[in-house]
Amino acid sequence: MNYQSIIKSTVVFLVVWGSLFSGKAFCQSDFERSLAQKVDSLLAPVKIDKRNTQLVPNDASQTVTIPSGWGGYGTYVFGGIGGVYPQVYHTNADLITYAGFCTGNPIKAVNVAVGINLTDVHNLRDFSGNFNISRVVSAGSSISVGGLQLFAPRESDAQGGTFYFVFSHAVQTLPSATKGSSKLTYTIGIGSGRFYLKSPDDIAAGRGRNGTSVFGGISYEIMKHVNLIGEWDGENFGVMTGIRPFKNPLSIDFGVANITRFSGNRPDALFAIGYPLSVSRKK
Repeated sequence: MNYQSIIKSTVVFLVVWGSLFSGKAFCQSDFERSLAQKVDSLLAPVKIDKRNTQLVPNDASQTVTIPSGWGGYGTYVFGGIGGVYPQVYHTNADLITYAGFCTGNPIKAVNVAVGINLTDVHNLRDFSGNFNISRVVSAGSSISVGGLQLFAPRESDAQGGTFYFVFSHAVQTLPSATKGSSKLTYTIGIGSGRFYLKSPDDIAAGRGRNGTSVFGGISYEIMKHVNLIGEWDGENFGVMTGIRPFKNPLSIDFGVANITRFSGNRPDALFAIGYPLSVSRKK
């Protein structure tokens, strides 16, 4: 299994986790209600309380190849599948699956999400783990810490696990077409591993040994339930689209990564499909 395959294995986790997740609140109870409504809107249409003044991220994905500061709310199981074509420095496609769950209230305490990647789908092998702990810190703002590609098998040439800290903010002055949401969200973070260490193929191709460690992105709603996303993943740029096409919680994301020559030998197309399912809304 090649290093790029390990990197892309995180896309599904970040898409599904990001679709669940969307500040110091002016009124904590109002904001807590709006955050719950944002997550519940993935499961069925809800009527937003017009008295609420807090804006949370809209219901389409805000990040694809980088983590978000927003975590879950309540208890959910989720899963997804993603792929990339072609793999950089290769000509074949790569397919990845993911499953996990989250639980907790990020207003009163924290939300914790954990999951497992399967990066060799055809042979049902090469598992790794992810975790994320998130907390809402102010109006429209949330932070998280986490790890990606943990416990990858020794035969993988992935250079150890990745750990990160990330902040995300839903801009309060730009209301979305979806009531109670913001149309503009930005993210900035810092991490190790895949955000800093380049692959052996990149090093051999003269792309350097290290990225920036700093990553970030911006998501803007171009129409209801559709976001245009630009990201810097610590090593390269990508442009993606996040869509929530139906009233059910299905999220679909697609785009192009490795646009520049900072890493990889060509741009690659990627997609991801994720689905969360509520287990409990108890607080």
